[in-house]
Amino acid sequence: MSSTFPSERGPGAPADPRRRLLLELGAGMLGGGLPVHDVEEELRGLGRTLDAPDVRVAALTTGLFVALHADDPAVFEPVGPALRFEQTADVLDVVHRLRAGGLDGHQALRDLDAVRRAPARWPVWVADLGVLPVGVGLCLYLQPVAANVLAAALGSLIVVGLTMTARRLPLLRPLLPVTAGFLVSVLVLGAARASLLDGPLRTIVATLAILLPGGLLVTGLSEIAAGAASAGTARLVSGSVQLSLFLAGVVAAATATGVPTSVLANTLVAAPSWWVVCLGLALAVAGVVINVNTPPPAIPWIVAVIAVTAAVQITVTTTNGPAIGGLAGAVTAATAATVAHWLRRGSSWQVLYLPAFWVVVPGSFGLLNTAQIEVGNGAQAVLTAVSAVFGVSIGTLIGSVISRIPRPAPPWPRS
Repeated sequence: MSSTFPSERGPGAPADPRRRLLLELGAGMLGGGLPVHDVEEELRGLGRTLDAPDVRVAALTTGLFVALHADDPAVFEPVGPALRFEQTADVLDVVHRLRAGGLDGHQALRDLDAVRRAPARWPVWVADLGVLPVGVGLCLYLQPVAANVLAAALGSLIVVGLTMTARRLPLLRPLLPVTAGFLVSVLVLGAARASLLDGPLRTIVATLAILLPGGLLVTGLSEIAAGAASAGTARLVSGSVQLSLFLAGVVAAATATGVPTSVLANTLVAAPSWWVVCLGLALAVAGVVINVNTPPPAIPWIVAVIAVTAAVQITVTTTNGPAIGGLAGAVTAATAATVAHWLRRGSSWQVLYLPAFWVVVPGSFGLLNTAQIEVGNGAQAVLTAVSAVFGVSIGTLIGSVISRIPRPAPPWPRS
């Protein structure tokens, strides 16, 4: 089946539908959170498939410009509401089928419209409850003590409630970071003040990790490194503001509960055993799969990619620190996702890579160091956090290159 549109040119010709298709696909990928340089690369490749080899694309975080050739006027398409993960997966599937020549352009536009209108795979409240196993799972890894895990579970329920409230009352959405940071920290720090638990910082970070903007910061840095300075700077500023709001909530909670800043030291009360790490990782992955409405056919492959990524990241981080661990984790995630894409011949590598990326970021981003409010250790904490961010960013760029390696041909002839 041809993936091109009939070509109509001339003064009275209608607008070229190929441009509309590229605009819709680009807006969909940007709405799914893909880096702008990856979106531009995908659309240029699609331009060659659609018999528009000179297509011009300029993507921003808020929209993109597309022109089919040098004399064609550029048209701007704003990014609509953010897409759910399964919608992003469906958009990338349309891109994959177009690149493979198995989809007609007009049908692709109809498929994109259906993707945007499609309901979630399961009820919203079920997806929101996915936050609970994420918080508990990360706490099992960061602070495997019964009292801390219980506090993380209660704090995760607070996050669930705030998320539901913000969805119903959009005007309150900008207050979600500071409110979540404050209420969760009041719960955990209050328990620490009553001597019910130790090492509260790791419990707070585990509970809030799913809301923290680590992925936004890493994506911004990778965009800047790839030459997309405008988009990358915008993401960095947005992520930094969100992180500042979370920290403001934690500081306010510390003041309200009257705990000294020394309580917020990065203290590991008990080191997790290997089976606790595996259990925590399994819970966190299950929570992410539920929270982002992961397409069921892709779940086994996503779990396999995450398992390989986590094993490499934890091993390397233990011996070489979070910066090298983050780089190794990001490269491993991209490599495993690319191989899984070759084997499955279905989901695009981004669909298999993104959940693993979300697992890599909390482990290597240095959230503990960024969130640590310990007098006299601020400079070292910031340096560790920045180095970890750069490690994951460089790994993400390397992974983007790996993902473009074509699938090797089998050594035997096809029958």
